Amino acid sequence: MTDFAHDSTAVQAATDRLLTAVTSLDDAAASRPSRLPGWTRGHILAHISRNADAIVNLLTWARTGEETLMYASDDARNADIARDAGRPFVVHLDDLRTSAFRFNSATAALPKDRWDFVVAMRNGVTERAARLPFRRLIEVELHHVDLNIGYELDDLPADFVEREVEFLASGKFAGHADVPALALTTPEGRVWQTGRPAEQATTVEGTPVALLGWLTGRTDGAGLTSADGTPLPTLPPLG
Repeated sequence: MTDFAHDSTAVQAATDRLLTAVTSLDDAAASRPSRLPGWTRGHILAHISRNADAIVNLLTWARTGEETLMYASDDARNADIARDAGRPFVVHLDDLRTSAFRFNSATAALPKDRWDFVVAMRNGVTERAARLPFRRLIEVELHHVDLNIGYELDDLPADFVEREVEFLASGKFAGHADVPALALTTPEGRVWQTGRPAEQATTVEGTPVALLGWLTGRTDGAGLTSADGTPLPTLPPLG
């Protein structure tokens, strides 16, 4: 199965897990703080919905060839999240469901011969259309954890965790000038390299889940060790 088809199916499964989990919430629970500083659960729910529509815009661009921006602007993106954060929970739930339906429809409508079309995301980042479902999967899975409703990093599918560590090491981190040279290793001998020069890399060892938590700023690096016993390097914010 191609990554596009596999990832599209994975997004649907992850979204179903999220929708099942959030049905236990109500207006009061949605207004409580999330694990993301300054954001309530309502902010996260609004962001998940608006991100679905943003990636639909990119899938539409890839399908038609007509430029369709992810968001009108960063200010508009932030304003939409702030506007929708305090909505009644039933409105959030309906928005999550309908935006997921639009996303699923957009992936189904993208023909294979358009998978290599390149679109522009935020902050000058470009991406092949074939990778957009994985980009969406990252948002759904990690923000489900951020809601702090019982879904933890350890609950993430193992294949997603390894692919996300690989994505951060070879993609998002690789292009960031402030990222130190790292050799990310697991007890089983898996290695991901990031930063330059490689010969000066600090070896950081731990499970893929522990590496993912640290790389995404969701943990302080608990469970990780550096080969020389020194404190873990400081990572720049990559949001």
